[in-house]
Amino acid sequence: MTTSSEAERSALVDLLYRQSRAVLFANFAIPIAVVGVLWPHVPPAGLLAWAGAVYLASLARLALHLAYARRATPAQSRAWAWRFAVGSSVSSALWGWMGWTFYSPEQPPLVAFTCIVIAGLSSGTIASFAAFPPAAAAAQVLLILPFVLRSFADGHGLAFVYGAFALCLFCVNLYYSRVTYRTLVDSVRLRFANTALIGQLRIERDRAEAASLAKSRFLAAASHDLRQPVHALGLFASALGTLAQRGDVAQEEGRLIAGKLSTVLKSLGGLLHGLLDISRLDAGIVQPEPRALAVSELFEALRHEFADPAQAKALDLRSVPSRCWIRSDPLLLRRILDNFLSNAIRYTPRGGILFGCRRRGDALEIQIWDTGIGIARDQHEAIFQEFAQVDNPQRDREQGLGLGLAIARRAAGLLGHPLGVRSVPGCGSMFWVRVPLCAAPAPSRPATAAAGGIARGVIVVDDDAQVLDAVSYQLRTWGCAVYAGLDAERARHAHEAACRRGDAPVDLIIADYRLAGGVHGAQAIRQLIDYLGAPVPAAIVTGDTSPERLREARASGHRLLHKPVAAEQLRELVEQSARA
Repeated sequence: MTTSSEAERSALVDLLYRQSRAVLFANFAIPIAVVGVLWPHVPPAGLLAWAGAVYLASLARLALHLAYARRATPAQSRAWAWRFAVGSSVSSALWGWMGWTFYSPEQPPLVAFTCIVIAGLSSGTIASFAAFPPAAAAAQVLLILPFVLRSFADGHGLAFVYGAFALCLFCVNLYYSRVTYRTLVDSVRLRFANTALIGQLRIERDRAEAASLAKSRFLAAASHDLRQPVHALGLFASALGTLAQRGDVAQEEGRLIAGKLSTVLKSLGGLLHGLLDISRLDAGIVQPEPRALAVSELFEALRHEFADPAQAKALDLRSVPSRCWIRSDPLLLRRILDNFLSNAIRYTPRGGILFGCRRRGDALEIQIWDTGIGIARDQHEAIFQEFAQVDNPQRDREQGLGLGLAIARRAAGLLGHPLGVRSVPGCGSMFWVRVPLCAAPAPSRPATAAAGGIARGVIVVDDDAQVLDAVSYQLRTWGCAVYAGLDAERARHAHEAACRRGDAPVDLIIADYRLAGGVHGAQAIRQLIDYLGAPVPAAIVTGDTSPERLREARASGHRLLHKPVAAEQLRELVEQSARA
């Protein structure tokens, strides 16, 4: 058998046994007709002996079929095929013996009858035995060739015609047996291919359904967490407006409301930045920049960063020193470890937190242990999904947003760093990330910091009047000359008006990504640079977290800022453009 797949071979053998049932039935029915026709013309003893042998062979084949139905396994398919071939060959030989022994040249009708029986049986084996070529070939040889040889041996004209006819039938049957075999192989392979395709489609369907459910859960959680701070902002703003209508706002009340507004904005900004980080990682616009890192310096920075939060909860924060060097992107690795440590402090009511590392072959496994509430084993995978949190069904934002570990997993995947968790409920957790070891680099000279400065002129383009006003007002408080417009043309007019009043240099262009009329920020910047006639540093600001939009904005080559933009980020942008 030429099929390479065990499953395909098993399917062909199954076809062999199922399709040969008709021929097996013929082996029980046709001998009765043969005995009835030949009884007056051949010795009865020989005829009965032949019929008895045919029935014994047929019963043996029937037993083989029943055994196959009960005990056959795919691994034994070849053995069952050869057993079939042996049984069918014995039956074919007995029918061929009839064509040789009971050949009566002096009675042409009996020769014709014999020829018809053999032709019918041999033609029936094409479909029945084709699934196993050795059985099909043996049947043709043993059934037809004895009759052919006896016809040619008789020598007279009509016998020669019968022999020639039988020989042609032999050749045609062999050809069609081969063609049928190839057709069966193709149909079996197509069936398995369709089955595999259906299985793959079911997997993809399940993945799509799971992704849809995850997206729905993601959007529901994001919507809830976004609505909460926006709701609070509205109420605080309304309260502030009510106080202003009554008269002068007391200093203490103004400071209290301003503090609450700042807290709500910080919460909202944290959520938006978390969503943005996930989108940036999914969009593939974050490109790792791995370099050699000293573990001792990394641990010192982490200990310094988290000392105050740990002390506020009376937790013992300790690290195990290490002289190893690792190779990774410092910002992405810090993001992973920051999330691990933030969660450790958040979910550890008492006790302490320890972080250190262990060698794992040519890698270093950074581990963060805590004595917190622990995580059930069936939640070890779920906690790395967006908005998944342990023991926070009310979605209290004081306990985080549930995005940190999702960001950590994406960042680790981008870096090629395996990560995981080991935890027992009530006994604490251990989060780990595995980073490649490397040799310590040669010392390098520290870079000299560039002199400070501030831009003198900024063009701002944003089709949202409130945002345009807010950005312009903030820039003017730093002493910048601002030329603002809802689109590039109006910003150009504002600059032209300033030029008519005196010198109006432009050191920076800031444009929103999505502008009215389907114009993108990069297009507006290009129009303004063409108008100015000289290259000017530019930045695109966007609140779109779609991976496709982020890739498009990044492809413009301009610096990309994500809303909400903190005042510190905006000032840093202005200062950098002034030094450019």
